[in-house]
Amino acid sequence: MSSALNPFSYAILVLVGEGGAGPHDLNRMMRTGARIFWAAAPSQYYAEPKRLAALGYLDARREPGRTRERTHYTLTERGREALREWIARPAPFPRIQHEPAVRLLAGDLVGDAAVLASLRGLRTEIADVAAWLDESEATAGTLPRRERYLRLNARLARRLLQAHGEWLDEVERELGPPASNP
Repeated sequence: MSSALNPFSYAILVLVGEGGAGPHDLNRMMRTGARIFWAAAPSQYYAEPKRLAALGYLDARREPGRTRERTHYTLTERGREALREWIARPAPFPRIQHEPAVRLLAGDLVGDAAVLASLRGLRTEIADVAAWLDESEATAGTLPRRERYLRLNARLARRLLQAHGEWLDEVERELGPPASNP
């Protein structure tokens, strides 16, 4: 693995794919299709392709846009080779930045009621992400080359949402007030 490439770099190379993409396309793809898997600032979808082009992994060309010229990136042979080398290595267990788990650990500092109040907001977000996932799955058929991969990722995303809902149920049972007997 090139020390110049990190997991986000590979995500950008994969999203650029065979047809190429501009930073605005990459940003849109991540907002609509991979929200549950990547947490990057929108500015990174503009900076990383530019960096990868400077390193020779992507070619950049200017194309007309609706209001002004836009940069369009395509994979170079070096980019394809980097993807082949990367994909040949075993996938590691994913690193997860999990703020709700950290909030749970604060229970001994702030009390169970405060932790529960904080975590209960997660239910709304789980529902929002499920709705987003419905929309994302509806568009999978418009990308025939990637449709089955998108659908497999969507199934993983649904399992992650289910696991979070079940975890939240368990936390509420464990930390919530005991049920009163009538």
